[in-house]
Amino acid sequence: MQLTQLIHGNRLMARIMRSASWVIVGYGTSQALRLASNLILARILFPEAFGLMALITVVTIGLSLFSDVGISPSISQSKRGDDPEFLDTAWTIQVIRGVILTVITFLLARPMAEFYDEPLLATYLPVAGLSLLVAGFIPTRVETATRHLMLGRLTGLDLTAQVIGLAVMIGLALLTGSVFALVLGTVVQTIVRLILTSRYLPGHRNRLRWDKSSGQELIGFGKWIFLSTAFFFLSSQGDKAILGKYLSLSSLGIYNIGFFLANFPLALGMNLTHKLLIPIYRECPPWESAENAAKISRMRHLITLLIMGMLAVMALSGPWLIGVLYDDRYALAGGIVVLISMAKMIQSIGLTYDNTALAAGNSRAFFVYTASRATFQVTFLLIGVINFGLIGALIGLACAAMLTHPVLIWLSRKHRAWDPKHDLIWFGILICLATAVLWLNGGAIRALEQMI
Repeated sequence: MQLTQLIHGNRLMARIMRSASWVIVGYGTSQALRLASNLILARILFPEAFGLMALITVVTIGLSLFSDVGISPSISQSKRGDDPEFLDTAWTIQVIRGVILTVITFLLARPMAEFYDEPLLATYLPVAGLSLLVAGFIPTRVETATRHLMLGRLTGLDLTAQVIGLAVMIGLALLTGSVFALVLGTVVQTIVRLILTSRYLPGHRNRLRWDKSSGQELIGFGKWIFLSTAFFFLSSQGDKAILGKYLSLSSLGIYNIGFFLANFPLALGMNLTHKLLIPIYRECPPWESAENAAKISRMRHLITLLIMGMLAVMALSGPWLIGVLYDDRYALAGGIVVLISMAKMIQSIGLTYDNTALAAGNSRAFFVYTASRATFQVTFLLIGVINFGLIGALIGLACAAMLTHPVLIWLSRKHRAWDPKHDLIWFGILICLATAVLWLNGGAIRALEQMI
């Protein structure tokens, strides 16, 4: 009876529980679908195809992040987040951005092909860029659903779009045996998502218009998000952008397989915190009362337990998991899973802190954090890969995560959200887990020395 009362109703805790459940189910199902398609495609295609797709993704995601003006967090945190004029102005900005990004993708295709010495990039990048154009027309009803923690229908629509996109990928891969299957499948998935969210999500139907005061608020909040996401690109995609210059396409494809598996738990955590914490901090600020702080602390421990627990499983079982799921061509991905999982465990401890700044409307402090994280990560990754190869690069990621955590403490203390007891407990657990992982999987890590 108590569980039923906790989940149903319109109280904050009920909406949190329902939304968290939908995020976990939705993201878990999404990643399960990606894994299943990845296993099928790995048998149809070849490691080089995944390496080439990794470079294409670096460019398209990079353009998206370098031009992000924070439409989603703006709608989530603004008092005008349900105002039709505000929503239409936000959508207009989004549409214009999508058009500009598509043009830039066409212009970058040949220079990127020359930079990475991969002629196929000149052919496939313009096709991939069409997904950026389509994404610009996604309605703001998606953000409205997130703002009000009503994610059930949105999750179903997103999963439907993904299933259709993956089916197209697999079908084209069987027909062509080409990386073109991966590129076009991504575009189809974005088109289907636009159709489904426009047709089946309730809420305001957008039209092109400009409201001056809404534009000023969006741009004022978004200027720091713009800078933050530019640096977020370096921290989320910089490894592939840099390693693409130092590894062969085959090795980059193997790296991408390992990264996909190891990054799943943290990506789930980021999905949870991004969709839940801004509305939670907005309605239940930890700085307003001890009761609020205690509620946030319990949630923080639960999220850290969930994410670090999954990362520990990946770090301990990575080589075995790769051996079971993939053929011998991908065996070296096992050591990559181990090292990336350990680096992500460090990052998972501070996962619930960064959104405190956005919830308080302090996008400038959030920018300081993302800029610091990206600077540390790129610096140590470059030092590592130049001097010690792939192993050095991955150890560099762990060093960057350690150095970034004090910045997170600074950010969370500004908004009275830091929980020192939480950090002390989980860093102690992390040290024990890392010792066990290195003892068990040291051989898989040393095997990475042969990757070029």
